[in-house]
Amino acid sequence: MLADLTAGAVEDAEARASERPLAAVEAAALAQRPALDVLSALAPAERVKIIAEVKRASPSRGDLADIPDPALQARRYEEGGASAISVLTEGRRFKGSLADLEAVKAAVSLPVLRKDFIATEYQVLEARASGADLVLLIVAALEQELLQRLHALVLELGMTPLVETHSADEVDRAADLGAKLVGVNARDLSTFQLDRDLFGRLAERIPAGAVKIAESAVLAPADVAHYRAAGADVVLVGEALVTNDPVSTLRAFLEAGE
Repeated sequence: MLADLTAGAVEDAEARASERPLAAVEAAALAQRPALDVLSALAPAERVKIIAEVKRASPSRGDLADIPDPALQARRYEEGGASAISVLTEGRRFKGSLADLEAVKAAVSLPVLRKDFIATEYQVLEARASGADLVLLIVAALEQELLQRLHALVLELGMTPLVETHSADEVDRAADLGAKLVGVNARDLSTFQLDRDLFGRLAERIPAGAVKIAESAVLAPADVAHYRAAGADVVLVGEALVTNDPVSTLRAFLEAGE
């Protein structure tokens, strides 16, 4: 599944590149205002921080919410106390787009993450051109040499890489990069099975000084409390926020993570 998602995302990026060449995207990326200071925004604090996700659908859950106005959704997240906004830009299975990212970036003052299946320099450049402050890099989808190259490019463009892992070996690979934001996704993107305790088993392997982010399997305040107790500095939440009132849900989640 992960390989198919990544291949599809790269194919779609190549189609966009036929209409908007690399040189044009690079120029747009370099013309953007500087990316926000993500490490300060997500730095460990007395209570958990939340990355709130704009997410219409997923391969595992199908359609979740229409979200006709992603900018409004993001403003509700900011009102509810989110520390950053994640925007799914993959179009085939998650029904997102770079237009969603651009709309969200224009609507909020928070850092914005491009969440997609990134495997090429073009995708990194178009993330910056669209205003992204963070870019997701999934260790399981990338050979280490390519991961290193994309990680370096994200940093070179002034953005922050969120390096996503699913195993001890992948956490070690993230550490080898010097990653400052390390996520552990409870959902195995090869099988789409969930393991809410995976973060707790891997948290101690994440290097000291890196921000520890728990991803997936968050449907209730108890899930946030569970991750916080296991050492999460930040929790990424999607489905629960698009299927419920985002402001009250966020506030309940933040209270649970104190």
